[in-house]
Amino acid sequence: MISRRDFLQATVAASALWGASGVGNWSRLAAQQVLTQDRLLEFDDYGNVTLIHITDIHAQTKPIWFREPEINLGVGAVNGQPPHVTGADFLKMFNIESGSPHAYALTYEDFASLAKGYGRMGGLDRCATVIKAIRAARPDALLLDGGDTWQGSLTAQRTAGQDMVNVMNALKPDAMTSHWEFTLGIDRVTEIVDGLDFPFLGANIFDAEWDEPAYEPYKMFEVGGANVAVIGQAFPYLPIANPKWMFPNLSFGVREERMAEVVQEVRDAGADLVVVLSHNGFDVDRKMAGNVPGIDVILTGHTHDALPEPVMVGQTLLIASGSNGKFISRVDLDVQNGQMLGFRHKLIPIFSDVIEPDAEVAALIDAERAPFKAELEEVLGTTDSLLYRRGNFNGTWDDLICNALIDEHQADIALSPGFRWGPSLLPGEDITREDLHNATAMSYPAAYRSEMTGETLHTILEDVADNLFNPDPYYQQGGDMVRVGGMGYRIDVSKPQGSRITDMTMLKTGEAVDPAKSYVVAGWASVNEGTEGPAIWDLVEGWIRKQGAVTIDPNTSVQVTGA
Repeated sequence: MISRRDFLQATVAASALWGASGVGNWSRLAAQQVLTQDRLLEFDDYGNVTLIHITDIHAQTKPIWFREPEINLGVGAVNGQPPHVTGADFLKMFNIESGSPHAYALTYEDFASLAKGYGRMGGLDRCATVIKAIRAARPDALLLDGGDTWQGSLTAQRTAGQDMVNVMNALKPDAMTSHWEFTLGIDRVTEIVDGLDFPFLGANIFDAEWDEPAYEPYKMFEVGGANVAVIGQAFPYLPIANPKWMFPNLSFGVREERMAEVVQEVRDAGADLVVVLSHNGFDVDRKMAGNVPGIDVILTGHTHDALPEPVMVGQTLLIASGSNGKFISRVDLDVQNGQMLGFRHKLIPIFSDVIEPDAEVAALIDAERAPFKAELEEVLGTTDSLLYRRGNFNGTWDDLICNALIDEHQADIALSPGFRWGPSLLPGEDITREDLHNATAMSYPAAYRSEMTGETLHTILEDVADNLFNPDPYYQQGGDMVRVGGMGYRIDVSKPQGSRITDMTMLKTGEAVDPAKSYVVAGWASVNEGTEGPAIWDLVEGWIRKQGAVTIDPNTSVQVTGA
């Protein structure tokens, strides 16, 4: 039932108008002549159930630049399978024309040039327009938020997530699940959840003391004459990837047996369609779909993947809707007598210069930002380089942060966590305080200075690499690879844990890192309680002001093999 026609219409039209020449030189006006709101929203209604999915917003209420990854490696059986395909290979796999609107939205290729033609993406006021349009056609459509919603901006940090809660309430979700939400601390999460008008779902979250569910596992909805069960699956590895002391009495985990029990429970209760609203990450969801029978749709999140078509695992659809408000997925399903008989799907790119902002939500966003307006807009410096983060290895935003850590803390080596959140900046743009906080805003920001032996550094890199490249998805417990400044290394992603990292070398001297020697290491976002140091945004702001104009040299310090 999948048709590429809907998704590729804008691409075909763009190719017919412009051909393949002049990539990067199209004006925004020319782009808008083909990219119309009606075309982006065009959809042939189908079946009786509609799902609307958005995930990993990371508190981005305004339109942004966001460069998709250049490197997204899959290991084992998923090597070369979506979402582990990037750039030209991605375009070829999905028959997308190079230089087209969707090539810009979905890949990193020629990003800075295409951005100037197609403009920023996202903005929750534009998302509101799309959501309202879908609801106008399908009044009982379910809007499902995959989590990582309340964290990732200066305003969310200042308001403890309240700005995002208020804006999302205006969008009227039907349910959400979670991950970074818990880094606000359990008391704040409880306060917010108690006031929500929709369920905060987490079938895999348990009270550690009583070994019983801590949140609603699922919600049943009647949609189009069908009973739709939405099961929540929070990020399984919160106590490992984030500070456990912020939510000390909760336990998480994939809990595959628990998921099977809940699926059976909702089926026994009369569910015609079973939807898992998940923050597992794509490969974890792919494995779970293969192991747990009875799931019709998994709306996946956490790994920020955006795919123009669902991935089928047996009879289960996996839907990946990107991040930062860049995309919204619409899925129409024909559900009859307890069976999903067919579906249509569209990944809707939120081109902010094309989609009309919803006036009510735009006004609300501006009101939430008003107390911080001067602070948000203050210019700290400029960038001569494209600043981005997303990708398995070093991104230029984290190279900038590592440079600042080394200089300000007089360190030999810097470590910056492999977070996937954080929008991009184009060459020549100002760096505002808002931009810096978009890459650093979180609740444990201390920029520490410590000493570590070469052996300890090797162990850290090996542990993080296993979180990313373990061939069993259930052991992939983190984000992307920790970013390293001042040191290079070689990684063979095909090797087992303990054997992946070799040739650790100090970049200034070219000397091999000595396992027995101590090095001054600067970093931030330690999960250890009581970590001391200035907030990372204060340290980096001071460094940017000293630089004036920032240039990030190409980083070739990580040599990747075994892919």
